[in-house]
Amino acid sequence: MAEFHYAVDADGVATITWDVPGRSMNVMSLQGFQELDAHIDAALADMTVKGVVITSAKKDFAGGMDLNVIARMRDEAGDDPARGLFEGVMAMHAVLRKIERAGMDERNKGGKPIAAALPGTALGIGLELPLACHRIFAADNPKAKIGLPEIMVGIFPGAGGTTRLVRKLGAMAAAPFLLEGKLSDPKKAKAAGLIDEVVEDPVAAAKAWVLSAPSIVKPWDEKGYKMPGGAPYSPSGFMTFVGASAMVNGKTKGVYPAAKALLNAVYEGALVPFDTALRIEARWFTHVLMNPSSGAMIRSLFINKEALEKGAVRPADIPDQSVRKLGVIGAGMMGAGIALVAAQAGIEVVLVDQSQEAADKGRAYTESYMDKGIARGKATPDKKAETLGRITATTDYSSLSGADLVIEAVFEDPGIKAEVTKRVQAAVDGTCTIATNTSTLPIGDLARAADRPVDFIGIHFFSPVEKMALVEIIKGRETGDRAVAKALDFVRQIRKTPIVVNDARFFYANRCIIPYINEGIRMVGEGIAPALVENAAKLVGMPLGPLQLVDETSIDLGVKIARATRAAMGAAYPDGAVDDVLFWLADQGRLGRKAGAGFYTYDAAGKRTGLWEGLDHYPRAADQPELSEVQHRLLFAQVLEAVRALEEGVLTDIREGDVGAILGWGFAPWSGGPFSWLDMIGAGRAVAICDDLAARHGPRFAPPDLLREIAARDDSFYGSFGQSARAA
Repeated sequence: MAEFHYAVDADGVATITWDVPGRSMNVMSLQGFQELDAHIDAALADMTVKGVVITSAKKDFAGGMDLNVIARMRDEAGDDPARGLFEGVMAMHAVLRKIERAGMDERNKGGKPIAAALPGTALGIGLELPLACHRIFAADNPKAKIGLPEIMVGIFPGAGGTTRLVRKLGAMAAAPFLLEGKLSDPKKAKAAGLIDEVVEDPVAAAKAWVLSAPSIVKPWDEKGYKMPGGAPYSPSGFMTFVGASAMVNGKTKGVYPAAKALLNAVYEGALVPFDTALRIEARWFTHVLMNPSSGAMIRSLFINKEALEKGAVRPADIPDQSVRKLGVIGAGMMGAGIALVAAQAGIEVVLVDQSQEAADKGRAYTESYMDKGIARGKATPDKKAETLGRITATTDYSSLSGADLVIEAVFEDPGIKAEVTKRVQAAVDGTCTIATNTSTLPIGDLARAADRPVDFIGIHFFSPVEKMALVEIIKGRETGDRAVAKALDFVRQIRKTPIVVNDARFFYANRCIIPYINEGIRMVGEGIAPALVENAAKLVGMPLGPLQLVDETSIDLGVKIARATRAAMGAAYPDGAVDDVLFWLADQGRLGRKAGAGFYTYDAAGKRTGLWEGLDHYPRAADQPELSEVQHRLLFAQVLEAVRALEEGVLTDIREGDVGAILGWGFAPWSGGPFSWLDMIGAGRAVAICDDLAARHGPRFAPPDLLREIAARDDSFYGSFGQSARAA
């Protein structure tokens, strides 16, 4: 079926309408490029056509390139994949350059005006295509997002967006849109120079413009063109490019290949004519696509993430379980955050706490959040009133009557949680699913308080709820499929990404992140410089070093978890060396950022000012380890737990393992997640590194049998488990 449609009106305006069948939003495919090319040829060859408008039949213009196509491009590029990729990318450039030149000759004479009319969101190729047009009109739609977010999934704008935006805005002004993937609403996009006009009816405005356009030559095709902000070797340009290089390396720590490739494409492209710059952009884009990091990021952060959000692991044959009325027990930070995101999603919420004051305070969290949104232009007073109107703050459990999902978010105390579960059961009917928001307590144990364990489930939110994208759904021993479907459908409603895991202490995310924190603390106790520990983590792509992370989550929480784990494991408890450091800090009153004192020192405003000098309590070892050894200890502390979770059946899908690791605790996003990283370095090499670490640092680094098996048959995790690894 056609993805682009062509029509010419009585005024001689050809309208090319993008409308991919079966999709709520247009995405560009190779077929789409071919159709667009043919329609442009038809318009340029038709003497009755005076101008062209490219628009969409959908409420948005486009969501970008179909990344499934990009993911396949390398595999389908033949025996010389780099050449095949480069030629494929250059074919896309040819179509967009044809639009840009629009039939003009070498003297810039002739040609037909081509305008883009954007009804809504325009992302990735959805903006690169308009940038090749001669004028961009966007609807006055505050919900629309316009930008180039490719860097967020491990690539960069490779269909001319990089070259055109830099020539349009200059390198410095283009940097936030290229290097950070910044998105803007139409009015802000116009103010920034990304688009040209914001109007009520973009198609009508575009048609009127193409019939009266005075000139269609792009500035970079004019004789004497000079780049805004200066070329690299001009005084101003020199400052720009030196600063951009420092910014990129400061933010990426050198581990994201797409950012470095983009900067190279911008720098080299700025030194040559436009068409040569496009070839340079295509070369660097090909370089990124050939890098295993980009493939892993695309797979995890787009393909697998999207599959999970669309219900890839949802139990089959269960009817829709969308939540109509939600109960939240506990109006603290977590409960208040759950109430906020649910109310924003249009769900009626009853927020219950022990006192009316506490319940009202939890509801006020939404009020404060909406006020901040109004101040930033992200919300309106009417939207605030509508959202707050959905939240009832009360102490009365009977208000839960009619709720089809109740989430308990009280203290991590089994006794308190059991009492709450019984009170909820007395207030709701037999169809209500009861969920516990817990980060550590086994769901099977908590389900003992439930009359219907089949309808009891764990829903683990990450803090702050409104910002964190991941939700971990935990199946207890007796949890039924309907409860799983209810949890998944609720997560879909609040627009977050779910993973489903089986029950075990710490589930999946915390069982992996706690060893990372512990390994960092253990190294401090060994006399390894705290700065080396923290910088090693950041230089391998972790967003926070382990010492900063424990400060953020609070040291007293770490102490509480350590004591509970020691009590549960007894003589098998492996982390006494970690407790020596952690408990000593707690005894010093250094409880983390919330107390203004932890591994780091803080100023009066709560800003970190540096590592605490008192850590010299643990004398520095005379011989400090190599950076790579510290990085291997920190990475494998997490990765081996992920493998064990899969091996034990806690994790039943490696897609969830990779997506959950990146979204849940920020595991080196450039790697695509722990399983993608193991596939990247090879299971054999991973086993060799772990055997060496285990010999020198203890059995916690011993490779699990599953990793040894994959290494022995020279296989990979994705080769072994594919995209349907729910075998447990």
